[in-house]
Amino acid sequence: MAITPEEVAETRAMVSQQNLDLRTITMGISLFGCTDENMDRMCVKVYDRITHTAEHLVEVADELAREYGIPIANKRVSVTPIAQIAAACPNEDLSPLAHAMDRAAQALGIDFMGGFSALVQKGMGAADRRLINSIPEALATTERVCSSVNVASVRAGINMDAVLLMAQTIREAALRTTDIDCYGAAKLVVFANMVEDSPFMAGAVHGSGECDAVINVGVSGPGVMAAALEQLPESANLMEVAEQIKKTAFKITRAGELMSREAARRLGAEKGIVDLSLAPTPAADDSVARILEIIGVGECGGPGTTCALALLNDAVKKGGVMASSSVGGLSGAFIPVSEDAGMIRAAVDGALSLEKLEAMTCVCSVGLDMIAIPGDTSAETIAGIIADEMAIGVINGKTTAVRLIPAIGHETGDMLEFGGLFGSAPVMSVNQHAGTIFARRGGRFPAPLNSLRN
Repeated sequence: MAITPEEVAETRAMVSQQNLDLRTITMGISLFGCTDENMDRMCVKVYDRITHTAEHLVEVADELAREYGIPIANKRVSVTPIAQIAAACPNEDLSPLAHAMDRAAQALGIDFMGGFSALVQKGMGAADRRLINSIPEALATTERVCSSVNVASVRAGINMDAVLLMAQTIREAALRTTDIDCYGAAKLVVFANMVEDSPFMAGAVHGSGECDAVINVGVSGPGVMAAALEQLPESANLMEVAEQIKKTAFKITRAGELMSREAARRLGAEKGIVDLSLAPTPAADDSVARILEIIGVGECGGPGTTCALALLNDAVKKGGVMASSSVGGLSGAFIPVSEDAGMIRAAVDGALSLEKLEAMTCVCSVGLDMIAIPGDTSAETIAGIIADEMAIGVINGKTTAVRLIPAIGHETGDMLEFGGLFGSAPVMSVNQHAGTIFARRGGRFPAPLNSLRN
């Protein structure tokens, strides 16, 4: 489908008046050719492969931003899950590979690199376990490396041994970075049904089914969506609200499609997906919570919030798929607490609880995202929170995730300050009645009946 000059002009108005940006251009890079039984040699291969393949990523992104007048907030790289290339190496500590990734990120001038990751939904191999054990050290000693672990899927069920191990790993990542408000845990996410083409951190990886190098683009636009909905009268019914969301999502996604095509062409990589997720920022006008309140909820978290979010998420996807034949990633609406000014306000006001957020994840794109919890929360409680969210993903056949930040030394009501896109995280109260038995039973939550699709 051709992109017209009129569409470009309309998009430029969205940029100048409504905070539209391209949240990220992410290059996915295969590292399968870098595997080696010697750690030092493998680190050199990883560094060389990344820096050679993404050598012009920042340069091209900056050119596109200037030429089309659409800001690009982040330039990122995702790589093959490191546990998959480290299997040939016997070293217990895999953090040197994270250091090689971090050096490459610094050399390229990119914002984040994802892929210090493992997929353990059905079982943990030796390399998977070594990688997970290396996560706290890797995240504490690198600046731009992000980590993710997939512990559940519709086909496999939930690996409950991995759930408890990841709960302990999250606590350790927070403990290792108490001097920077436990920031290490903010770069770590636990998934059910992880997608292999997401451009968003901390969960971006380059899937094994992808080509050697691919460009995935993440669009944003909560400010644009809010401005469009404000044009409707309060008397507009929900069908009219949904139509307005669809039309606006179409326009936002077209901008991403244009930039995606051009970036791939100029970088000599395959064009991947356009992720049309509404990704908020701490800016007051760039909030998913604000959209829900414009739809009519009194304050985000109040009665009606889950329904309004379901409407928003569904209509965004319907509008996006008409604008690109390559919509993918997560695509929908994100609800990270620390990165959304409206979510932060609602949490501080007491309108938004952890339990309400869990209910909202049943109908949105991801899950419990960037949520600070009291520092004395036990590993068993964290494991229970992860397990609940994984069950939502497995039973409903959708991607869900957990990114919790145990605020070591902080209590409910305190505030963690991360700055930038990560914003501020109010420490939210947690139901501490998890007990100790459930999380330690281990084994595997069986795949649900709806996994039998053949």
